[in-house]
Amino acid sequence: MSSSQFTTSPPQVEYALGHSSRELDRLSFQGAVFAPFTWQLFTQAGIIPGMRVLDVGSGSGDVSFLAAQLVGEGGHVLGVDRSPAAVERARERAIRHNHLNVAFVEGDPAAMQFDQPFDAIVGRFVLMYQDDPVESLRKMTQHLHAGGLVVFQEVDSSACRSWPAVSAFDEAARWLSEALRGSGARPELGLEMHSLFLDSGLPAPSMRVDAVVSGDAESPVYELLAEAVRSLVPTLVKLNIASPAHVRIDSLADRIRQEVVARRAVAMSYGLVGAWARKSVAHDMGR
Repeated sequence: MSSSQFTTSPPQVEYALGHSSRELDRLSFQGAVFAPFTWQLFTQAGIIPGMRVLDVGSGSGDVSFLAAQLVGEGGHVLGVDRSPAAVERARERAIRHNHLNVAFVEGDPAAMQFDQPFDAIVGRFVLMYQDDPVESLRKMTQHLHAGGLVVFQEVDSSACRSWPAVSAFDEAARWLSEALRGSGARPELGLEMHSLFLDSGLPAPSMRVDAVVSGDAESPVYELLAEAVRSLVPTLVKLNIASPAHVRIDSLADRIRQEVVARRAVAMSYGLVGAWARKSVAHDMGR
C-alpha cells in the first residue's frame, strides 16, 4: 500500500525513550491505559466503518488496533513507524490477534508516497517529536483527500501533578518534562495544537483533554510516570538532571504510590490533548 518513492522530509527529533523491548512493552501498557480516551476521541472526531486510516508513528500498534475496530471489516488501517523493532512488534501482535484489516510498514509518513489518499490520518504522541511539527503535519495531510479527518492526541506534561503535593511524584513529573525538552521534544505540544493546525493550513480544530487521576493504590498512574522516567534515565544522566542513585528507578513507582496513599492525595497523569479537523479543498489548493 506504499511505494518506495521518498521526498525530502523535515529532520526528526531524537526519540529519547528509545525502542528497546521494555520501551515497546511500556508503550503497550500506556496504550491500554489510554485506550478509552483515544477511543472516545476517534468516535467524537468521526472515525466510522469503511474508512481507510493512516496511523503515523504507530509504534507497537495500539492506536492502529483501536482505529481498526472502528473502521470494521470494510475499512483498513495502515500503521507507519520509522522504527523496525516497533513495526515488527506491531506485525506480530496483528497476527497473534488476527487483525486482518490492519498492516504496518516502516518509513516516515511525511516523506512516503501512497497509492491512494486516506479518509483519515491519526496519531498519538507523534508531533511532539518532530523538529518542525507544522511542516510535518502539512506534509502528512497531503495523503488525505479533501474532507478527510486529521486527528491527533498529543501530550501536555504540565498536567502531571499531585494534590496535595507529593514530592516523589512531582519530582518525577519534572524529570519527565525536563528530559523530553532537553532531548528536543515538546512536552507541552498538546497545548499548541490549535495554532499548529492553523499554521499548517487546516481549519481550527475541535479539542478535548483527558488524564488519569486517582489516589487509589491500584491506579496505573504511578507506573505510567515511573516507566516513562525509566526509559528516560539515560537522558536524565546525560543532561545532568538526575543521577541513577537519585532516581532509584526500580522502586520509584512503589515510593510514589505509598506517599500518595499515605497523604490521601491524588496524582494526575500527563494530559492527552486531542485535536481534530477536516481538510478543506482550500488546503489542497494552497500547497
